[in-house]
Amino acid sequence: MPKDKIPGTDRFGSTMMDLRSEQDPGRAPRLHERLATPFVVRMLLLSLAALMLSKGLRYAGLLPAQDITDFDAFHIAGRMVWRGDIAQAYHLPALLEAQRALTGDQAFLPWTYPPPFNLVVALLAPLPISLAYLLFVGSTLAAYLLVLRRLAGPHFATVIVALVPTLFIAVAGGQNGFLTGTLIGLTALGLLGGRALAGLPLGLMVIKPHLAVGLAVCALLMRRWRCLGVAAATTALALLLSTLVLGPAIWPAFFGGVEEAKTFLAAGAYPLFRMVSVYAWLRSLDLPAGLALAAQAATAVAVLGLIPLALWRGMPRRQVIGLAAFASLFVSPYAYDYDLPLYGVALALLLPDLLGWASRGEEVALLVLGWMVGGHGFVVGAVHEALGGTDAAASVEVSLAAPPFLLLLALVWRILRRGQTVQAMAVTDPAQTRIGPAGPVPA
Repeated sequence: MPKDKIPGTDRFGSTMMDLRSEQDPGRAPRLHERLATPFVVRMLLLSLAALMLSKGLRYAGLLPAQDITDFDAFHIAGRMVWRGDIAQAYHLPALLEAQRALTGDQAFLPWTYPPPFNLVVALLAPLPISLAYLLFVGSTLAAYLLVLRRLAGPHFATVIVALVPTLFIAVAGGQNGFLTGTLIGLTALGLLGGRALAGLPLGLMVIKPHLAVGLAVCALLMRRWRCLGVAAATTALALLLSTLVLGPAIWPAFFGGVEEAKTFLAAGAYPLFRMVSVYAWLRSLDLPAGLALAAQAATAVAVLGLIPLALWRGMPRRQVIGLAAFASLFVSPYAYDYDLPLYGVALALLLPDLLGWASRGEEVALLVLGWMVGGHGFVVGAVHEALGGTDAAASVEVSLAAPPFLLLLALVWRILRRGQTVQAMAVTDPAQTRIGPAGPVPA
């Protein structure tokens, strides 16, 4: 029987019911059923709105001021576009001077975004920073939640609970994680539906291309040629438009900024505890930069290798695309906790199967590991700030998000493989399959 026609699956071959629920209606509620209630989700979303409003009031000067954050960097770069000196943003000393001239303060926030992203931040610059923040974060968060709702369906509330640390971090910093998460989510929806227009959001990921590698590899292996053609055309148009608007000199400046960033990364100048990459983990333990980079490359190749492996094993499209979104977070050494909305996309795609085949212990592990990855940087950052410039501050700067992240991926793979195995047994010989603590198992 074809994979997409297995009984109890949706049209993408994903298990859309918990078989244990049907055979054991009197069972005790599971963890996600206890946590992901409508009341909890409403309170979480209201808390996000309150945090967003407080940030806007701080930017407006109606609440105590705060240090420069990532959104300040966006607004400063946008203003530099209108001043005609955006190329200087890619050279840190010149950027620091611009920060002080425009805000009266400065911070280590190197600008390494591809030129097309300069056009995005330029749209925000004419607005007061308080309104620009509320517009950017509010609109991208709303779009992201709508895409998650479409992907997760009845499991939307569970996805929200699983993403609590990530959602608060992205709102607090005003970063572009909701924007990239939306684009990746739209790409996933398009690939699920077999639409060539999936290439449009995929091509727009030129603003942060390393986060699109997994889905690009997935589209290539699935032979979605029209999708890839649309993506290539979209990317080319975005590059052309940014060149016409900003001038050809923007490209030498950009590549120079990338080289500067490599130097800063090797020197450990970035806040490694906010990163979720293997590189950051090993580098924060004082391992040589070359060794850490080699480990990062090996991890990226191995994780991306799960995509063709999943296709070869005949996993459903929904699972393959979910794994591809997940894999993108392991590609670059620059992966930060605010990039984790991509994990939300992967989770929305995979959760129906994970909940259907995971044991209660595995369900707890999925939630705890996800919270550890998303919340580590926030907790360490708060402790670091409380310790100020003391010697103890350096002791908490170790990046510990990568190990639980790798464990989380390994657990997801294990559960999906188990589900595939028992589904195959159920199709070939239903009489020889019974329901166990983690789903159907051989009788």
